[in-house]
Amino acid sequence: MTKSVKNPEWQFIDDQGTFIMPDPQFLSRLYFPLCNEQGLISAITPDLQGDIKTGQNSFLLQPVTEFDLHNLKSKRDFWLYIEGAGAFSLANLGREDTRLEAGFLYQTITRKIAKVNLETEITNFVPVSGEPVELMSVTIKNTGRKQLAITPTCAVPIYGRSADNLRDHRHVTSLLHRILVSRSAVIVTPTMSFDERGHTLNKTSYIVQACAGNGALPIGSFPTIEEFIGEGGNLAHPGSILQQTVPTAQNGATRAGKEAMGALQFATTMLKPGKQLSYIVIMGVTADPKDTKRWLKKFGSTEKYSAALTANKNYWREKLGQITFDTDNEKFNNWTKWVMLQPILRKICGNSFLPDHDYGRGGRGWRDLWQDLLALILIHPGEAKRALVNNFAGVRIDGSNATIIGHKPGEFIADRNNITRVWMDHGTWPYLTLELYLHQTGDFEILLEETSYFRDPQLMRGKHRDTEWTPQYGLQLKNKKGELYWGSIIEHILVQHLVQFYNVGEHNHIRLEGADWNDGLDMASERGESVAFTALYAGNLMKIADLLETLAQRKQITAISLASELLILLDTIGTATNYNVITEKHKTLDHFFAAVTPAISGKKKEVPLAAIVKDLRAKAQWMRNHIIENEWLTVKGSMNFFNGYYNNDGQRVEGEQAKGLRMTLPGQVFPIMGNVAQLEQIPQIFAAIKKYLQDKNLGGFRLNTNFHELQLNLGRAFSFSYGDKENGAFFNHMCVMLAYSLFSRGFAREGYEVLSSIYHMSAQTAQSKIYPGIPEYFNSTGRGMYHYLTGSASWFIVTLLEEVFGVRGFFGDLLLNPKFSLNQINELGQISITTTFAEKRIQVTYINARSLEYSKYSVQAVSINGEKTDFRLIGKAAALISRSVLQKRATKKINLIEVVLE
Repeated sequence: MTKSVKNPEWQFIDDQGTFIMPDPQFLSRLYFPLCNEQGLISAITPDLQGDIKTGQNSFLLQPVTEFDLHNLKSKRDFWLYIEGAGAFSLANLGREDTRLEAGFLYQTITRKIAKVNLETEITNFVPVSGEPVELMSVTIKNTGRKQLAITPTCAVPIYGRSADNLRDHRHVTSLLHRILVSRSAVIVTPTMSFDERGHTLNKTSYIVQACAGNGALPIGSFPTIEEFIGEGGNLAHPGSILQQTVPTAQNGATRAGKEAMGALQFATTMLKPGKQLSYIVIMGVTADPKDTKRWLKKFGSTEKYSAALTANKNYWREKLGQITFDTDNEKFNNWTKWVMLQPILRKICGNSFLPDHDYGRGGRGWRDLWQDLLALILIHPGEAKRALVNNFAGVRIDGSNATIIGHKPGEFIADRNNITRVWMDHGTWPYLTLELYLHQTGDFEILLEETSYFRDPQLMRGKHRDTEWTPQYGLQLKNKKGELYWGSIIEHILVQHLVQFYNVGEHNHIRLEGADWNDGLDMASERGESVAFTALYAGNLMKIADLLETLAQRKQITAISLASELLILLDTIGTATNYNVITEKHKTLDHFFAAVTPAISGKKKEVPLAAIVKDLRAKAQWMRNHIIENEWLTVKGSMNFFNGYYNNDGQRVEGEQAKGLRMTLPGQVFPIMGNVAQLEQIPQIFAAIKKYLQDKNLGGFRLNTNFHELQLNLGRAFSFSYGDKENGAFFNHMCVMLAYSLFSRGFAREGYEVLSSIYHMSAQTAQSKIYPGIPEYFNSTGRGMYHYLTGSASWFIVTLLEEVFGVRGFFGDLLLNPKFSLNQINELGQISITTTFAEKRIQVTYINARSLEYSKYSVQAVSINGEKTDFRLIGKAAALISRSVLQKRATKKINLIEVVLE
């Protein structure tokens, strides 16, 4: 029986994030990530499309993009030839009854083939034990009344080389293939590889291995595409299956110079009514072909496969259970578990290797390094410390940073392509991440810990290139004596922010350079300015000043050691600069660049903390005043918001223009986040956002209004169709930061509206057409795009934990400051969260028996494990519990903290 289902939707079936979806084949472009933390990465669709790889140069299955998911025939498959009925592909779902189940991290597809009364179940996962394999089990059950003669064949095309070879010598590189058939596997070991790395001897093998659930091995193989499909056939209609060709390749058979095929056939079996058959398929990438024996021994039976699957589920559930949200919406609670997974996926995949992410080579960018640490800091701050220190080694002495990130911790790589591009926002993210770490831990020692600076041919923020630099110099800054120079973490932070204060355009805002957070604003490097990120730098400067005051109090120190050249940028110590005179700022910056180019002196000076604090506050206040006085717009007589940018012609971007009103979301987010916008301005900003950027049908908030023309003096973003990518899409990263900014300034109702819009757009499957989680953006129809690998996931968790549930650190102490919505609490007026703080597992429950709004309630009482606890009331709705009190009272495996709100 066939049917048509227009809008299949997923639904959760437990409290562990497991979900099902009927007939997923009726939604296009669905895919699911499978991976382990050792680096085997897979993508899989309901019909088993997708690829398997360990890196850019080692793809087992053919690399696929989102477009290929519905276009390619090359994919995992398992064929059944049934005597008297013909051939059936278990991967080609057609219109039969199908059910998907997915959890952490596995996919199961159950299918009914009514024509022959069979029910099949295929489960795929990547074992957390670390083997570079994807495992697939196939179960076939006879639900009819007749005995069936079934001949099963595992059929997995083996691509076996670099993704570069897909369009670069595809045929020639197949000539390198050397194929060996063993008793259980087809093993492909190319003789060599040649790509951008050069001509190298290959040591990687690509393997498809199979056995029956009872351990029985295949009877033979079709080890090449040619042999499997036959002349005139194809992967959807393979001649070997349709014509019941006997496999001639037995143990020890070899082939050379052919496209490989992991086609392994099993003996014909009589399947009685009510009985079932099972098979295990192992698909792997390894430097040691002998791994096939180890893999078969570990996974080669139904029982062993099931044990590995159980271990896989338990591992991911425990890892993702570090933070659990308990609201009145069970669907939302489960959905957040998938959001928790996403920062882990990006750590494993980088910004590549899933079908939507058809760019890059697996690495992460500078922002990713810092934003992906946010979730780790919340769960395991101790593990995050070393990563933080390592990452600061990517900062250049000119305040810019490395943009090519290596795979090892703290590894940064020199620009290979002589492409000079500097992102002006990059200096803001390290401080924001460090600030979260400091609040969670109170570890002020990290500020004084020293690390190196990055050094490559780029000088003076990409304006000059050092023609004398060679790889032999190394990638770390040296002093004039040729010795490595190390500076404290706080020195790195100061370099990033002080340089940018002086690096201004003709309107005295920080230059846009190569782009800011919006990569699409990449055509205004000469005269472009980012008012938006000038506001964030201003906010950071003020917070750094506060941090240094706290450092002085906590550590009882009055001065810190800084590179002597940095004093050029500190007006309270060096020569004062008139901030209103742009040429003076440029003169100061040029003086600093000349002093540190091509090498730094290595001399340091003790600088009074009080003097630094005074200087930073003066700079921050000047920036705030300058933005408010010059960039606060009034449009159409009554609406107000900030201008966020100037283009390459030196013209203001936002406001009323000839082709209509123009507004950007970043131009509003960062003045709020950076405490530039005054409290009375925020309601006006949000009203303008709702009027001009909120979609009335979908509920989400767009990145910008429609500019109605190309912006060749601003960036490529406006060449995209409106509503896609950086041109007016519902860009979740910026939307989450809008919510965070609103919550942090006390506008809880507005923040909740923005945050819930992301959830509702994601969770409405008929509209978003994705599995649970947050995509990078939604297009104009509400479809989720670029799923899984997005920095918005980390920011969503941080916002939910710290702002909505109000569980956060304050320089090492525990601050409870909830801002939840009334529709999130249960019938008892309660809402709770389980997390880790100060190495203690805590479950915080807020009791709001009178159902009061955030602006109405105050903290009345706090208890830990039933014992009333002293706290310091901050404002009305925040309770501060000292770290020492928490560690003394929290003696249980999970410590119950109750907060009474009245």
